[in-house]
Amino acid sequence: MKKKSKSVNKHTVKRMIALVSKYKFFVILSLLMAIISVASQLYAPILFGNAVDLIVGKGNVDFDGIIKIIIRTLIVIAVTAVSQWLMSIINNNITYRVVKDVRVKAFRHLQNMEISYIDSHNHGDIVSRLITDIDQFSDGLLMGFTQLFTGVATIIGTLIFMVLVNPKITLIVVLLTPASLFLASFIARKTHVMFHKQSEARGDITTHINEMIGNQKVVKAFGREENSIEKFEDVNKRLTEYSLQATFFSSLVNPSTRLINALVYAGVGAFGAVSVMSGSGFTVGQLTCFLSYATQYAKPFNEISGVITELQNALACAERVFEFIDEKPQIPDSENAKVLTNPDGTVSFENVCFSYSKDKELIKNLNVSVKQGQRVAIVGPTGCGKSTIINLLMRFYDADSGAIIVNGENSKNFTRASLRTNFGMVLQETWLKAGTVRENIAYSKPDATDDEIIAAAKLTHAHSFIKRLTNGYDTVLGEDGGSLSQGQKQLLCITRVILNLPPMLILDEATSSIDSRTEIRIQKTFTKMMKGRTCFVVAHRLSTIKESDVILVMKDGKIVEQGTHESLLEKNGLYSEIYNSQFAEA
Repeated sequence: MKKKSKSVNKHTVKRMIALVSKYKFFVILSLLMAIISVASQLYAPILFGNAVDLIVGKGNVDFDGIIKIIIRTLIVIAVTAVSQWLMSIINNNITYRVVKDVRVKAFRHLQNMEISYIDSHNHGDIVSRLITDIDQFSDGLLMGFTQLFTGVATIIGTLIFMVLVNPKITLIVVLLTPASLFLASFIARKTHVMFHKQSEARGDITTHINEMIGNQKVVKAFGREENSIEKFEDVNKRLTEYSLQATFFSSLVNPSTRLINALVYAGVGAFGAVSVMSGSGFTVGQLTCFLSYATQYAKPFNEISGVITELQNALACAERVFEFIDEKPQIPDSENAKVLTNPDGTVSFENVCFSYSKDKELIKNLNVSVKQGQRVAIVGPTGCGKSTIINLLMRFYDADSGAIIVNGENSKNFTRASLRTNFGMVLQETWLKAGTVRENIAYSKPDATDDEIIAAAKLTHAHSFIKRLTNGYDTVLGEDGGSLSQGQKQLLCITRVILNLPPMLILDEATSSIDSRTEIRIQKTFTKMMKGRTCFVVAHRLSTIKESDVILVMKDGKIVEQGTHESLLEKNGLYSEIYNSQFAEA
């Protein structure tokens, strides 16, 4: 398991480097600023050492020399400040450009994902990967650029300067300091596992909160508040434990490296003091300079240890983001895929087989032939495959075998976009985006005029309730329709389809949330809009499909009966049983 984590780490690091390499010009510029900043900081101790020698070296204070050193020091400070400021701007630029690229790539991938992935994964976890994990990745990357380059440059530069001042004392520093790196590396390996578990737990808690916000009415209706709180506390407890363990291990790094660095400083001070007193030519100013270098040399190790800890968190989050990006996308349209234009409305299923789970069959050898302009109703008990047929028609899922023929050709020969454009779909599950009523209706036809939008709303009898809203068609709706009733949301969804009527229609329980009086009116509208168009109507209320040209009765993924309303009643089969049970209930 550890080996796998290590290999994943290396792969993740390589991908991060590949993302950053796109901005190599800025990276080189950042390195240049880091070198200038470090060089100017390392030159300052030499100036301080020279100043000390001018004060204590000859018995008399050389004020002229000290003034010159002060002027040089001010110049060095100015150069350091400007270079660090520029480096900060450059590093922010690199980091947020890289993060923008990752976020765009992840969101584009989301749009190209198989619907099966979206249906089978927690939405909260997906949201957590695309938002929280990318933000955590951003923080680690920024710290890496800000401190890693400068730290490495400081270590290398300080070593060079120390060797030039006194090679023997430099040897003490070189022998002791690597211990802090090994210690930091050892602890970092331990923290990575905890940070990864922390990210997963964060995804779980996001999922739970997302579910509770979206279904709060259901939770309250069944009195499950305490159960929801218990589950939240369980996930929150796991998140807390992983966070504490990750923080505990990572917090060991800084004090451990500081201890080693303090030993280095003490060793340099003791050996340097002996060298000064022995008259070996090692001056007090040089000792002051060397002690300053020892501190500067040790400081990056502390910073790098902190960076390593933050990078472990960033790597754990990056892994989750890359896992999502690496998920198999939907099979792309073939290179020879055609654009479906002006279809004649003929649709047929030829020996179609499909199942969501490979170990459980659903649709088996389905054969249906629909002529141009026919109104086809699909009925049957829950779970028999009615909505699955719609998913296959729209190519949200592809059949495991067999073919769906549209306009005389296999639907796979057409681009998904053009195929779906030729189907107008109203589902039982409504979806409205955050925006105005006008924008939601015009979602199917962005260039629609106000007159067209109002005309469509009048056809669905949505115009009257829209006018009663605070700002009419300019009323801003919240997420998923805000405070609108389910029936009002469904009316807007129907209006959206009517605004841009395609050659074929799919109505999946399209009026399930609408009152009976409005439904009767809308059915008249549907009758007009269905004229000359091939229509697939999924319905539980059989009273709404009496006028259908063909009624398909499904059971266990198969069509068990087929015919008109009257002919199916005469058969006294499953359709007659369902119809009579509804009539009896009425």
